[in-house]
Amino acid sequence: MGLTQRPFHKSWSSPFRIIIFGFLLVILLGSFLLMLPVATKEGVVTPFSDALFTATSAVCVTGLVVHDTATYWSNFGQFIIVLLIQIGGLGVVTVAGAFGILSGRRIGLMQRSTMQEAIAAPNVGGVVRLTGFILKTALVVELLGAAALFPVFWQEFGLIKGLWYALFHSISAFCNAGFDLMGIKEPFSSLVDYADNPVVSIAIPLLIIIGGIGFLTWDDIRTNRLHITRYRMQSKVILVVTGSLILLPGIYFFLFEFAREPVGKRLLLSFFQAVTPRTAGFNTADLTAMSESGQTIITMLMLIGGSPGSTAGGMKTTTLAVLLANALAVFRRNEYPHFFNRRISKETISQAATIFAMYLGLFLAGGLVISRMEGQPILDSLFETASAIGTVGLSLGLTPQLHTVSRLILIGLMFFGRVGGLTLIFAALSSTQNSSARLPQERITVG
Repeated sequence: MGLTQRPFHKSWSSPFRIIIFGFLLVILLGSFLLMLPVATKEGVVTPFSDALFTATSAVCVTGLVVHDTATYWSNFGQFIIVLLIQIGGLGVVTVAGAFGILSGRRIGLMQRSTMQEAIAAPNVGGVVRLTGFILKTALVVELLGAAALFPVFWQEFGLIKGLWYALFHSISAFCNAGFDLMGIKEPFSSLVDYADNPVVSIAIPLLIIIGGIGFLTWDDIRTNRLHITRYRMQSKVILVVTGSLILLPGIYFFLFEFAREPVGKRLLLSFFQAVTPRTAGFNTADLTAMSESGQTIITMLMLIGGSPGSTAGGMKTTTLAVLLANALAVFRRNEYPHFFNRRISKETISQAATIFAMYLGLFLAGGLVISRMEGQPILDSLFETASAIGTVGLSLGLTPQLHTVSRLILIGLMFFGRVGGLTLIFAALSSTQNSSARLPQERITVG
């Protein structure tokens, strides 16, 4: 969701509630489909809790799993999962709007307002055109990604299976989901076997980046090409922060985590692990073999996530940028933070601080509860909760071992991370009347 607050709607059909109920409906429908015996390779009924976890992880484009996707689910089950990933990645409202556009129906003001919230568009005008652009771009990018991956998987798995694997992993990467089908080699192994394969190690991160920078940034790139000065201020901030969050962790991983590898493989490993924590969930390195410092950096990247109006989760790159700019303004004793000669409103600063507090609080609380209930190390538990609330999917192997209550905590965190904290709050409080009265002001010392 974007950082600009919209006017509240007083009915149960407010855009925020439509978005939430849409996600819940798709998750429940996906859960029931995954419970069917035809969805598993063994032909058994999957327990509702396992199906619910998998469906939530797919729709919320997370990638945390309790069953290995390749070895437990049948072709039908895998198709349902990738369909849920596609719907969740583009957004339930965006997909519903696509059917409306394709059917030639008139899109009313209420539907346009909901679509605006779903893709974090700045205004209602042009939202139908933008939705059409999003769908076309997603289709083209996913097909190009599949075409790039196909030769690798064709050589290894044959024509039909290679084509399915290429398409599945392209959609999963573009939607920042992190589901993979490589468990046929070793369960829960992700893409470790392709650590030194340049095609896979470059194509997958590029798909993740394209999906994670946001639909409005795509629109800026399409409209203004290389004339970056004409971009929206938000697009400039997203590109700068995204580049920094790839470059700086990549340098750390290159210098310290993979120093024993050959230079070529070392570069691929560093680039891949710098990109995937925000918020894709694939990995080409054994995360359990990394140092605690490396795991902590990945945890921080998972919390930050991608950008507003994208297929990614997390508290968003713009939230981090606003908080850092506000801190810099305080240091310089400036009244307002600014980017590229544009000042940031106090409302945006307040919302960024609220988002940060919610993510940090839920991440820590969830990790502490899981650590206590499961008797697991606190760092491992925090890694899992960061992965859930950031809708990432990276894991240190803890999730399949968790009991029902801990899984429910992760389900809640995944849903919160995908839908967005402000969306949930605005949906719950959309009928609250804003008072124009101002209470007396008094100073309080902080810091």
